[in-house]
Amino acid sequence: MDHPTGSPDARAARHRRLCEADHRHLWHPFTQMQDWLAEEPLVVDSADGVHLVDTLGNRYLDGVSSLWCNVHGHRVKAIDDAIRAQLDRVAHSTLLGLASTASIECAEELVRHLPRGLTRVFFSDAGATAVEIALKMAFQHHQLRGDAARTEFVALRGGYHGDTIGSVSVGGIDLFHRIFKPLLFDVHHAPQPYCYRCPLGKEPASCGMACADAVEQVFAERPGRIAALVMEPVMQGADGMIAQPPGYVRRMREICDRHGALLVCDEVATGFGRTGTTFAVEQDGVVPDILTMAKGITGGYLPLAATVTTERVFESFLGPYEEKRTFFHGHTYAGNPLACAAATASLRLLREERVIEGLPAKIAALARALEPAARMAHVGEVRQRGLMVGLELVRDRATREEYAYALRSGHEVMLEARRLGAILRPLGNVVVLMPPLAMTERELEQLAAIALASIEKVTARI
Repeated sequence: MDHPTGSPDARAARHRRLCEADHRHLWHPFTQMQDWLAEEPLVVDSADGVHLVDTLGNRYLDGVSSLWCNVHGHRVKAIDDAIRAQLDRVAHSTLLGLASTASIECAEELVRHLPRGLTRVFFSDAGATAVEIALKMAFQHHQLRGDAARTEFVALRGGYHGDTIGSVSVGGIDLFHRIFKPLLFDVHHAPQPYCYRCPLGKEPASCGMACADAVEQVFAERPGRIAALVMEPVMQGADGMIAQPPGYVRRMREICDRHGALLVCDEVATGFGRTGTTFAVEQDGVVPDILTMAKGITGGYLPLAATVTTERVFESFLGPYEEKRTFFHGHTYAGNPLACAAATASLRLLREERVIEGLPAKIAALARALEPAARMAHVGEVRQRGLMVGLELVRDRATREEYAYALRSGHEVMLEARRLGAILRPLGNVVVLMPPLAMTERELEQLAAIALASIEKVTARI
């Protein structure tokens, strides 16, 4: 591996070589490669705290936590040291028929942070796999309990749960998922709780949370057949940071309880402090039957995911060997020791450094810094839950007219933000801010200022 030197010419030559190799070999996720091949990529080469550094030496605020997963910043000594120490022991061993010190310690530490009653940890390696596991667990749970009719799932429009076939089945974003419909199993999709563009044509002040009533109607029409409701609690991330009204998650818990279904909460994006509490479900005082997580579990260092359940769900799978009640599911790198060591270190930092307790001041500082957006002609709504923010761009604020997809309004804002020193990744017409929890109030203010300046410049010309 070659490394940059202090020479600008050497850096430039290395940058050109890497760009050419990227264009020759790589296929990037969620990226129109025809456009990508026509552009010069930003190549991240190193990091420092909450900044990323490219191959030319330019520094950028990591405004989306390296795709919503970085928590404490980059190159954190405690996590770096934990991974190095684990390398001196063992890099990987299987959990199929064996235990491992790193996975045991990680599960033990994780349970300290979970809502009370969630005690059983099943490791995998990505958010999508965590959701796949949750779906299969929920299905098999009912089958093992003799409730064989419960084979169906309810999910929300606008939901995103990953890109494997099961997780796409419970997803609800047409742009991502429609083309794969022939491959998917049927799921009952209920209206999205999107107050700014209510799919039911209601007004938040008077609707009585009609979107929640619509979910219950789905259950009522399928008595005794729903295995589980799958949802992202508090904020639907990938569809544009769609913030749910307070109490919505509590309503979903009550609906599941009335109808005998499990509640599966997908906190891959919202977990580990993103919404201001360790897990978003805490804001409604809810304990789901199954909780999925990934991204921030390792502090954004290594791939690791977990599907956690209550003892009630776990006990459904217990029985004599010959009854074949086993959960026949697993992943080669489930509970990988390096990833578990990183996760344990990250979770201990959350606890010992009282990171969650320090969030209210940061959340308030970011909210203040974003206040000017409410007066901007082309920002229709600012949606903030903790340090998760979506700024919805509109062509006309009064009519809420959207920018045409071909204009790539969010993409243009992203490019402008890079020029000003921040990494953003939009979701269509929504500009997303999701910084590491480690950002200082001053850095959060700087990030907000860059985002707003970029929006102002781009919307003035498109």
